Amino acid sequence: MFTQPQPRRTVLEQFPAGGPRGSWPAEEYAAAQRAQGTDAQVVMDLPSDQYLVVTSTSTSTD
Repeated sequence: MFTQPQPRRTVLEQFPAGGPRGSWPAEEYAAAQRAQGTDAQVVMDLPSDQYLVVTSTSTSTD
């Protein structure tokens, strides 16, 4: 069976899952990134119990 390879993702930022009630810092950060033109999404990393803001495009740190 052929499986499609997963696209590479770049983690832009990490946020603990236990944030204050009513606070969505990962979603707010992702929205700010999208407003600047970066295709950012929030995903949950279960092993680390963190929300990750990721993008499927590579980003440079230069």
